[in-house]
Amino acid sequence: MAKRGIIIVAGGSGRRMQSSLPKQFMILGNEPVVARTINTFAEVLPGAEIVVVLPAEHIELWRSLVARFDVAVHKCVAGGKERFDSVKRGIEALSSEVEFIAVHDGVRALVSKKLILRTVLAADEHDAVIPVVNVTDSIRRVEGEESFIVPRSELRAVQTPQVFRAELLRRAYALPYDPRFTDDASVVEMAGGRIALVEGERSNLKLTTPEDMAWAEWWLSQPNN
Repeated sequence: MAKRGIIIVAGGSGRRMQSSLPKQFMILGNEPVVARTINTFAEVLPGAEIVVVLPAEHIELWRSLVARFDVAVHKCVAGGKERFDSVKRGIEALSSEVEFIAVHDGVRALVSKKLILRTVLAADEHDAVIPVVNVTDSIRRVEGEESFIVPRSELRAVQTPQVFRAELLRRAYALPYDPRFTDDASVVEMAGGRIALVEGERSNLKLTTPEDMAWAEWWLSQPNN
């Protein structure tokens, strides 16, 4: 079986969460948000290497939380100025034996085991896979004082985990940083890679606001979750 690596990017702050505690460390379902994320991946992909990328100033806080909660084995590294830099450091922290790499937002703590498996298995065939969901709201493009409707049937909202053949992702992250990079797939595309889409999940929410946290707690309280 191919050796897999997982990079969990857990930067950010609690600004929009209106919390002094960075959102990745807030408690969700009796454990820190990023701990839930780590443990879900560890359960689905036993034996995979897991690297968590954190702001340097939060690493000691994370170590104190790890001592208090049950968190799967992982390596922790300090991130960089841009998300691009943080993912690059995560890649560098994985061993050369890793053949596929999944990159996931640490605050998407409700990611399901089924979605992880779906993207990982699809990457065996397509080399670069991202989960997406249909856009349900009407969308308008603004140009100066004018605005124009954009057909939502042509649009998809992108999620994580994004899974790539390791050599493809490493080659992509050898590129210099470009402000047009919005996620890992955009970096891979810039390096000439082709991206395959799989169905994502609306519950795979990026926890950003107090309302998101309240909804996530409700979701976890449901019998089938």
